[in-house]
Amino acid sequence: MYKIEKSQEGRLDYLELINYKGDSKAKISLNEGGRLKELQFDGISVIKDRPNIKYENTHASSILFPFANRVKDGIYSFEDETHQLFCNEKGRNNAIHGVVFDKKFTLIKETTTSNFVEVTLSYQEEKKSKGFPFFYKISLIYTLSENSISLSVKIENTDTQSFPFTVGWHPYFISENLYDSILDFESNQKIEFDKNLITTGVYKNHLESPFKIRDVQLDDCYILKGNRVEFKTPSYSIEINTNKEENYLQLYNPVNTQVVAIEPMTGISDSFNNKIGLQVLKPNEEYKIEWNINFNKAINNNTN
Repeated sequence: MYKIEKSQEGRLDYLELINYKGDSKAKISLNEGGRLKELQFDGISVIKDRPNIKYENTHASSILFPFANRVKDGIYSFEDETHQLFCNEKGRNNAIHGVVFDKKFTLIKETTTSNFVEVTLSYQEEKKSKGFPFFYKISLIYTLSENSISLSVKIENTDTQSFPFTVGWHPYFISENLYDSILDFESNQKIEFDKNLITTGVYKNHLESPFKIRDVQLDDCYILKGNRVEFKTPSYSIEINTNKEENYLQLYNPVNTQVVAIEPMTGISDSFNNKIGLQVLKPNEEYKIEWNINFNKAINNNTN
């Protein structure tokens, strides 16, 4: 039987989803936008915060809404009205990672069975902010089973007017040896950035995939041809997929670390202005997306 454990550490409230053997776990931080703080399968850590690195500096595993990635100078126009978002990216003067990464989510529903455990979390915006003056409700459903976890995101427009949006997820995956870890996905288009990582165009890219991370320093965005991304490490492999046809992928590996951000998104950097991937949600309408992570333990410790 799966179970849910609730705990508090300082000002933070956590939910931990645990399988019957105790070796597959998912730890969720309610106060930090309902993010997936830790993930473990078969006793192997897949997601875990880096020591001495503050969440507000990484937004690790945060849900990216109403914009994934960045908005240049935090400025955009919608329906002939200009809005100014708070610029929270130091040094580049961009708004980054949306506005729900620090919101307090509430546990709405929980289900435990012999095969899986599932929780539904919710946050409802009831105050119109200066940069995104719209009412909305966002619901997250995490479902943990023996070798997989899914995250379903539902956005509801509770306002009387439409609003623009993209949505993404910002998990950092760890590896015991990132140098010999492998990424595999299909793409023939890559996003071109300026020095502040704002989109300047899209160009054809003949990506040779799979590729070892030893060969590249990643801070790149791709337009995917499919809905699958595979990450293979010496100890495990995961496949990330989604139920949407139009998908974008942001990759980032901080220097001198054993982690890589593999970020599925529905839009790209500055989509509020360049409109690439941008969608509009009308009053009383809803949008749903689901991401799945499927885990396999490595048969041996050789990715060569």
